[in-house]
Amino acid sequence: MSGYVLAIDQGTTSTRAIVFDGKMKVAGVGQKEFTQHYPKPGWVEHDPEEIWSSVLATVRKAIEAAGITAKDIAALGITNQRETVVVWDRETGKPIHNAIVWQDRRTASYCEKLKRQDLEKLFTRRTGLLLDPYFSGTKLSWLLANVKGARARAAKGGLCFGTVDTFLIWRLTGGKSFVTDATNASRTLMYNIGSNEWEGELLDILRVPSAMLPEVKDCAADFGVADPSHFGAAIPILGVAGDQQAATIGQACFERGMMKSTYGTGCFALLNTGTDMVRSKNRLLTTIAYRLNGETTYALEGSIFIAGAAVQWLRDGLKAIQRASDSGELAAKADPLQEVYLVPAFTGLGAPHWDPDARGAIFGLTRNTGPEEIVRAALEAVCYQSRDLLDAMHKDWRNGSGQHTVLRVDGGMVASDWTMQRLADLLNAPVDRPTILETTALGAAWLAGSRAGVWPDRAGFAKAWARDKRFEPDMDDKTRNAKLKGWKNAVSRTLSTR
Repeated sequence: MSGYVLAIDQGTTSTRAIVFDGKMKVAGVGQKEFTQHYPKPGWVEHDPEEIWSSVLATVRKAIEAAGITAKDIAALGITNQRETVVVWDRETGKPIHNAIVWQDRRTASYCEKLKRQDLEKLFTRRTGLLLDPYFSGTKLSWLLANVKGARARAAKGGLCFGTVDTFLIWRLTGGKSFVTDATNASRTLMYNIGSNEWEGELLDILRVPSAMLPEVKDCAADFGVADPSHFGAAIPILGVAGDQQAATIGQACFERGMMKSTYGTGCFALLNTGTDMVRSKNRLLTTIAYRLNGETTYALEGSIFIAGAAVQWLRDGLKAIQRASDSGELAAKADPLQEVYLVPAFTGLGAPHWDPDARGAIFGLTRNTGPEEIVRAALEAVCYQSRDLLDAMHKDWRNGSGQHTVLRVDGGMVASDWTMQRLADLLNAPVDRPTILETTALGAAWLAGSRAGVWPDRAGFAKAWARDKRFEPDMDDKTRNAKLKGWKNAVSRTLSTR
């Protein structure tokens, strides 16, 4: 059987399809951006039909670029933007509304209402998550309450709910498979990560009928077969994981204590805690890292909402740079005597603060402050937030031991040597950049390829992981501590007064 594996990486701003060959190298790529809809301040939506069209187009392009046909592909893996909600008609397959994106904050008041009812502890105990608009459950509840007739249709089994992976599998299989995997389910606020099942009590609170929920499978499993009408041949779908868990797998973080951080639109750090479901005392999330052969591996996760999005803002909003790749070079020219802090709370602050009402601010401006200092502040903000997550993880994980963490990084921002060096400096920990930066897609591909028997097992895959460059800390403690103190002061002045 051919060793070619196809990965669909359906992200927040674009869809990528990548064909990997039998040596796990990239053979062909297709990418297509799609429209971001902002119907109201704080609301973010996607058109599911446009997402579907982008998947078809990018897969066909990737197959063509690889110089193969669909018959040569042994398996398909899917990774996706997590928490984004799609609801569609079970008979027609048509969405009843735009997808509500993970960044969307429309359910903030509903989350506050649930907190006032003293329900957050219950949700956290069962799901490992906090009551925040970020997660799927309150988004789904909003759709059922605000789309005419939706709740009645859902109660009769006429509607399907899914994160993006479920919607794509439904479409790829012609409605034959209504499934998701444990990692995506674990981000919905409706899934018990201990018993690995949908949680009836939480469904009742959110008023979500269980009839509209998909079957939950392991990350490497038989999810159905992509119909030959789409790409010219049937392709078995054998791997699924949410994007951050797929990146964890792609970075081969299979051992307890291993940690990865992805720097894309947002920043998401995961620390593998093995079979231990570590309950955070520092406002981190307990989540499923992956489930293989029926065994669940857990992780602590810290979520930063704005990372690469701050660079996009510098480019598109402030016009401070022409290309995102210019940011590191400009930051290196900043005046070292000016300490400018940007707190990028454009959509609130994520872990460990979880303040949806906080808004962005810049501190330390002087008459001499220019684009260089502001660009540096934006890049450093990502590093400071990463340090906040690392500190919280160390407090939760084995009572503060493991201070010598090595961080494996991926995502668009890691191409900047300046940013990665500053990250190592502020973390006071080594940062490893892999040779293959497409770790999210690679993780999904490995799940599928190993399931198909054409790629190595877990140990073989981990052995194949290769480092491009290690960034060692090179900042004295006095400078680092002063900068961290300034950051904490800036954040404290940005938090809302709720």
